Amino acid sequence: MPDRHASRFRRCEILVLEPREEPAFDLASLLGGGAGISRRLRWLALAPHLGTEVEVDERQREFLGSTSATHWQALPAGGDQAEVCQSLLQAGLLVSEHPADPAQQRHHDADQRQRTAHWHPLAAVLHAFTRWQGVDAVSNTRESATDTAVSMRAVLGAPPAPTRVQACGAGLGLPLPEDTAFDDLLARRATCRNFDETRPLPLQLFSRMLARTFGARASVQVGDDLRFHKKGSPSGGGLHPTEAYLIVQNVEGIEAGLYYYRPEGHHLLRLPDPAAGLRAFAMEALGQQDWFANAHCVVTLVPRFDRTFWKYRRHAKGYRVVALEAGHLSQTLYLSATDLGLGAFITGAINERLLEEVFGLDAVCQGALAMCGFGWRAHTMETAELDPAGRVWERADT
Repeated sequence: MPDRHASRFRRCEILVLEPREEPAFDLASLLGGGAGISRRLRWLALAPHLGTEVEVDERQREFLGSTSATHWQALPAGGDQAEVCQSLLQAGLLVSEHPADPAQQRHHDADQRQRTAHWHPLAAVLHAFTRWQGVDAVSNTRESATDTAVSMRAVLGAPPAPTRVQACGAGLGLPLPEDTAFDDLLARRATCRNFDETRPLPLQLFSRMLARTFGARASVQVGDDLRFHKKGSPSGGGLHPTEAYLIVQNVEGIEAGLYYYRPEGHHLLRLPDPAAGLRAFAMEALGQQDWFANAHCVVTLVPRFDRTFWKYRRHAKGYRVVALEAGHLSQTLYLSATDLGLGAFITGAINERLLEEVFGLDAVCQGALAMCGFGWRAHTMETAELDPAGRVWERADT
């Protein structure tokens, strides 16, 4: 007797349809006295479990609108609807309860992982469709003539004012107390774009940087399978989902390669080397930002989204608190590096899909959110750094 569920399907859990207007040169319009531009409206289906845009036509849009993301329904028996349904199953916008081929099985499994990860729908779309692959961030800024502050001002025009406030009364001056050692530390904190490749980083400094930024200072056990860590930075719900995946390039006593930092026990786990080589991988991952790629240690901040969303299920603020944590971690890393006489950086201009592939990440439950790093600062500034107070580099006008 045939399985009565063999032909059932449902819509993928998260799906956004975007109408996108694309301009193109139109000679007929130009010759007819028009602007010479035609516009084509395309409808794109954005499904996070696929990670790629899928163009859909009117029939497919209508069919998607008639399906459920939660209840299985029978396949159309034949005709036009059956054809449309099959095309959407092959695209992965619909998923089969009992997939008929490997492609449909992959779509089914990916959608199931998406459902169990508890993403807020809009956050899932944002994360999935802002991940880069093969992007050269340096060339992009040079081609757009926005690679220097002067050229950026010329191309983009005047920026918004530094502050915007509607005064409702007289201003009140505040007293400035004497600076402390912490004020001096803040003044010396500056993004490093010049690392010294000739000078290895001592193991003790490397270890202290990891312990301060990512290490667990204390733990509390709640039941058999739930433990909360106390770390050096705040974390939404005290869950600390962000993990550190390292590109170690120039540290005494540690073989260059890829590593995972384990806070429990404060130790490293060696990962397989990238096929392209360590420096080539760093360059590609960092969007060809060579001034960061030669840092002694480069860290990819990898949130475990499933850990945060375990508590904040489909929560509108869940993704935001994960992103905030990356900012907290980078500031801790900056201040620790400055305190130890090192330079540090963070950048969001990264090729996430490459990092996911090399580090073996599940893009639904994990993600490369940013990359940071640290090491000895070079003696000369070859790439410009922002240090207006002259606390790191001696100013030429002094």
